[in-house]
Amino acid sequence: MPMFPPLVRPEALREALGDNRLRIFDASVFLVREVEGGPYQIQSGRARYEEAHLPGAGFADIPGELSGPDARFPFTVPSAEHFAAAIGKLGVGGQHHVVAYAQESPMWATRLWWLLRYFGHDDASVLDGGLAAWSASGGGVEHGSCEYPAATFVPRPRPELLASLADVKAVLDGAPSRLVNALPEPAFRGEGPGSYSRPGRIPGSVNVPWSRLVDETTSYFRPPAQLALAFSGAGVGQDEPVIAYCGGGISATVDLFALFLSGRPDARLYDGSLTEWSADQSLPLVTG
Repeated sequence: MPMFPPLVRPEALREALGDNRLRIFDASVFLVREVEGGPYQIQSGRARYEEAHLPGAGFADIPGELSGPDARFPFTVPSAEHFAAAIGKLGVGGQHHVVAYAQESPMWATRLWWLLRYFGHDDASVLDGGLAAWSASGGGVEHGSCEYPAATFVPRPRPELLASLADVKAVLDGAPSRLVNALPEPAFRGEGPGSYSRPGRIPGSVNVPWSRLVDETTSYFRPPAQLALAFSGAGVGQDEPVIAYCGGGISATVDLFALFLSGRPDARLYDGSLTEWSADQSLPLVTG
């Protein structure tokens, strides 16, 4: 039995501190962009992790150790062998329950949750509200860095959770899937400073911005019924296959996590997202 449900509140996590099965990770990354637009600069959250982190928590390097080292684009899902070695080095084995959190946006915690799930590890949760909620609830923090003893992780990939470029092209040709764009509305419309090769969205996409799925004051995820309504209100059918995407496969995992919480565990991630799609001048994008 998992120690926690997929979404765990700070109070429940605090009661479990010290359990040998528990593995807590700060997965924070910061994306820094010039005001006039252009590609993001990827900034590790490690320095801020060392300033303050949950008791005993390790640091999970999403863009480095937990992404494909030779991939064309940042944040690419690594091979099973690479992921197993990296997550095992962090101390995660089949007997452990992982709780991921972030210092700001939950997308980094949901990315780690999704990676674990993709590679067959279901005993994983996201800390609701992240570090801010932990502190607001009275949780203490530590400084410096912590490491868990290395463990053996056996990957069991679930390829049905990942959509390729070819899969998305097939949707444009009539394959039955709904494309869900998790970016903010202006980016969905192709407005404002861009971060990718070209502005816009993949034709036929609907917009469910990840930020709508969390409370803007507390950063807690909204109740499952409200999450389901966010997708149905955007035109996503209850039984309709879903492929979620964003800019680089990160914020789309917030949508995938919300779908999971609302009873839709089958949705897929287009990992390359707009970083890959917009780089190919032959592929269509829609603005407005």
